[in-house]
Amino acid sequence: MRNVFSSLLIIGVFVTLSHGARILVVSALGSHSHFILGFRLAKELADRGHQVTFINSFPQKEPIKNLRDISVEEVRHVLTQKRKSIYEISKWTYLSQISFTAHVGNSYTEKVLQVKEVQELLHSDEHFDLVLINNFFYEPMAIFQYKFKCPMIILAPGPTTIFSNHLFANPSQPAYVPNLLTSFGSEMTLWERIINVYYDTAGELFVHFVNIPRQNEILQRIVPGAPNLRDILYNASFMLLVSHVSLRDPSPLQPNVKEIGGYHLLPPKPLPKDLQQFLDNATEGVLFFSMGSVLKSTDCPEEKLKIIIKVFSKLKQKVLWKYEDDLPEKPENVKIVSWLPQQDVLGHPNVIAFISHGGLLGKIEAVYHGVPMLGLPVFWDQMKNCRESFRHGIALTIPFRQLTEENFYRALNELINNPKYRDNAKMRSRIMRDQPLKQIDEAMFWIEYVIRHKGAPHYRSPALNLKWYQRLLLDVILAVGVAAALVLAIIFCTLRTIIRSINRRVLRKIKVGQKLD
Repeated sequence: MRNVFSSLLIIGVFVTLSHGARILVVSALGSHSHFILGFRLAKELADRGHQVTFINSFPQKEPIKNLRDISVEEVRHVLTQKRKSIYEISKWTYLSQISFTAHVGNSYTEKVLQVKEVQELLHSDEHFDLVLINNFFYEPMAIFQYKFKCPMIILAPGPTTIFSNHLFANPSQPAYVPNLLTSFGSEMTLWERIINVYYDTAGELFVHFVNIPRQNEILQRIVPGAPNLRDILYNASFMLLVSHVSLRDPSPLQPNVKEIGGYHLLPPKPLPKDLQQFLDNATEGVLFFSMGSVLKSTDCPEEKLKIIIKVFSKLKQKVLWKYEDDLPEKPENVKIVSWLPQQDVLGHPNVIAFISHGGLLGKIEAVYHGVPMLGLPVFWDQMKNCRESFRHGIALTIPFRQLTEENFYRALNELINNPKYRDNAKMRSRIMRDQPLKQIDEAMFWIEYVIRHKGAPHYRSPALNLKWYQRLLLDVILAVGVAAALVLAIIFCTLRTIIRSINRRVLRKIKVGQKLD
């Protein structure tokens, strides 16, 4: 009887969602890597029978069952206009970098909310059971959760940071969790911890006193009558992280913050014939070089481009280079491809190293396939991604602006000829693959769990009932500081009064003694 009841209960859970929930996925940034993150979830949800509406910048050419595109492709130019300046960002200060990135995110958010189809959705009578938002300085997108009165899940394109921790009251531990824009490890020196505390503190202040007010102004202007952003921002049910312990050191997470890094990985597909032949015939191995989807190799400064070409010409290995234009001066051993299936290329057994900017998705894919890396980080989290890989013994790193012919050639030779990098990469690959269930299945479980449990409020941290300064105990520190100052002031005044009284008595006795003489 108990087995029958259990079976009926399991069937009931599946029947609850068998009709398919209505889900809105917002992944609008004009970066193809960010699109991949949103699309992988949207497509999987659609394949499982849910009705998905997908706001994105890369609409599908062929319709997908159960998936409706709302295209914001027209605003991709906002990111394109900023692309060429990205190679210079590494020279900027910490605050300049986060200010620039926030400005891009805010500008993009504003343009997305102004798109006609998005405005029509905001003013529609549609119903959704869940809103899922790819969060990258997109906080005004919380208006969709408010509008449709449904649970919200945030997809964070990386590990937790000071830009997302506050949304879930997730612990921030600058003593051993390095800031996103540092190259520190978890074991920091005293000086590194001082810098890390400064970065985290400055970042927190920027978020609360600069960025959120700016975003609220955008929201009020584009969506008249919207509530204050702070009043709707902290209603998310879960946060899914594009992160995993195989990629970085562990850090504390709230129960409703889950790591699903690697969920975007797909079963290998056959490569185009020319690529397959190029890789199959590489008896000495292939170096795969890509600077990702936001950075373009064609935007690379001329002096750095000459260095890269010269070093490649010295190698006996073949080089597969994602380059977005013709390159007449390319060496004989180099094949230029404007776009390629990165996951499938990295899965080819003849690929012996991956040269990249250190983007998170490329790093995940290289670790999954056990391919050692040479990182040429340019901006944002790329330095941290590369340094983490270096500390794990699976990569070497050269900051892009420090790239020279000598250090580039030396690093490639070390990576190619020292087997420890490939051995360590294979070990990290085993860690990533050794899961109780696939990451995409875990992502689906938690998304459907939130729908089944109407937002799963039982997972919500009570810390979110406090103001951000209360969670940081700033009010307690202020109160204790004021009390301590008052006590010290009272003690000081009391001592000063006693001393003055003693001095007056001593002076009185001295005067009396002088008169007697």
